[in-house]
Amino acid sequence: MKEVAGLDPSLVYRPEADPGAGKDKDGFRNYASGPLLDRVFATYKLMHTHQTVDFVRRKHAQFGGFSYKKMTVMEAVSMLDELVDESDPDVDFPNSFHAFQTAEGIRKAHPDKDWFHLVGLLHDLGKVLALFGEPQWAVVGDTFPVGCRPQASVVFCDSTFQDNPDLRDPRYSTELGMYQPHCGLDKVLMSWGHDEYMYQMMKFNQFSLPSEAFYMIRFHSFYPWHTGGDYRQLCSQQDLAMLPWVQEFNKFDLYTKCPDLPDVDQLRPYYQGLIDKYCPGVLSW
Repeated sequence: MKEVAGLDPSLVYRPEADPGAGKDKDGFRNYASGPLLDRVFATYKLMHTHQTVDFVRRKHAQFGGFSYKKMTVMEAVSMLDELVDESDPDVDFPNSFHAFQTAEGIRKAHPDKDWFHLVGLLHDLGKVLALFGEPQWAVVGDTFPVGCRPQASVVFCDSTFQDNPDLRDPRYSTELGMYQPHCGLDKVLMSWGHDEYMYQMMKFNQFSLPSEAFYMIRFHSFYPWHTGGDYRQLCSQQDLAMLPWVQEFNKFDLYTKCPDLPDVDQLRPYYQGLIDKYCPGVLSW
């Protein structure tokens, strides 16, 4: 493997860990060592080579009609039984368990916000893209804006972007690139993956969740922003107002990962009730 940069710079800042988590918070998101590192690095190398402005625009056009599959939310959760995220240095078990772990962590800390519990279940369902035949580098992992120079806290920033053609294009290779200062993240073209796909899918199917839920889904993998502190030059006041919600969600997305897997059959009826309330029936994916 090529030389790997040091620890992920986003480790400089971490939200407080959930005290119930089964792993010390400093043990998460270690991009310098560990048994899964080669797999993780290879996924990010492909991502950072091929995620370009043109590629992302093609994917929006390809998937924006939501004509790949008709299924319920719970059927999508079950599909994730077949997926192990190749970008994740922390887990080597199916993504469906992580959905329930995240949701239950939120439910314990925020018992009065049932919509927030559902966000925990929904947040990674966009990874069904990998089961539609998409390579994992176009589905999983931390996201970043395309169309401008990657900033320091992007994972493996110094060792994986050398072959990305956008960095040789003067339109896209400056700090602002093709954007205006403080244009707002809603006007930024993010690298294509499960976050953006699921956000667009929720809008297409008219989920009746609050705006905070849509924001958390869309940007939960944007670690260089919500954890690394980068890309503030693109943010609007709305983005900064929503940032604490994304950071609150991140505590449960990250720190509930542990090999003690939940009893999914026992939890399913509660979450089916939330699905029936906020996003019922057969949906377009």
